[in-house]
Parts: sequence; C-alpha cells; structure tokens
Amino acid sequence: MNAEVIPFPQESIALGACLLRPLEPTEAEPLGRALAGLDPWRAAGYQADALIRYLLRPDPSLQRYAVTAGKELAGVVCARYPWLHGAYLELIGILPAFQRRGLGRAIVQWFESRSFLAGSNAWIVVSAFNTEARRFYHRQGFVEVAALPGLVKPGYNEILLRKVKPGTGPDPAQSPESR
Repeated sequence: MNAEVIPFPQESIALGACLLRPLEPTEAEPLGRALAGLDPWRAAGYQADALIRYLLRPDPSLQRYAVTAGKELAGVVCARYPWLHGAYLELIGILPAFQRRGLGRAIVQWFESRSFLAGSNAWIVVSAFNTEARRFYHRQGFVEVAALPGLVKPGYNEILLRKVKPGTGPDPAQSPESR
C-alpha cells in the first residue's frame, strides 16, 4: 500500500450521474431510517438507530459520503481504508427513487479506481440472498472469494467479493489448483 496516497479524501467528488460529498451529521438520521426499511438491511434485522450510530461514530479509517443527484439526497457510501492490501466498500445504499440510474455503477467504478491508487485489492461484502447485487458486482468484475456464514445474522451468509488491480497478482477467479 502507498502510505502517501489518500484514496478517499474528505472532499466532494463529481461522478457524472451523482455527486459524493462528506456526509453531514444531520443526514445520518434520514439515511439510517431509510436504509433500515430496505433490503438487505431490513432482512438482516438492522434497526434504524444502529445504522444512524454507524453513520455518526468516529472512525478514522472509514470515510462516509452522501450521494446526491441534483440537489436531492440519493444515498450513502462508506469506504474503509486500509483493508487487506486495498479498500473495502463497507456500505452502499441508494434510495429507491434513484436506483437504476447508473449511480451504483458510477460509485463502484470510482471506488475501484480510488482503491487501486493505494493498494492492489478492492473488496465488497454482499448478502448471499441478494442475487441482484451479486450479479451487479459480477458485471463490474468482482469475483466471489469466500462465504462468511453468520457474519451479520445467524442463518444468513455474506459473500466476500474481490477485484484485483490488473498486473498485481493472481486472478482470484482461478482456483488454487489451477495456479
């Protein structure tokens, strides 16, 4: 990892389809309440208060961004760095009115490019039951590398996905036997 690079600065970033900017504390409550009503958070039993605390708690390794489309709050993104020789997209939540407009794709592409400035891996965890999200990340080039049983809730699996910076290591899609 390159210690001199700050892959997720506390500044606004225009992505074309949306704008990312540092999350304001006043935005944590409406976003936490909205996410608690959406899958996968609803299915995993997340409470709004817990999500609000997550969005507000001090954590120097976690950058939180409000996602805006025009002047409207469209969602939230949380990126953790450093994490396993790269960065981890810890949370991406796009509100229903803004889904299927290319915001998620723009955010994941931004996350990947920023991750690769400072490390060789981009990581995401997705709920196993969230087949739509799994397909979405697969289309973005992420590969499922491990199941994480009971990570969030007993009886539910999470899936760890990885994308490796080109030219920096083995293709995670290859099995150990094929290397």
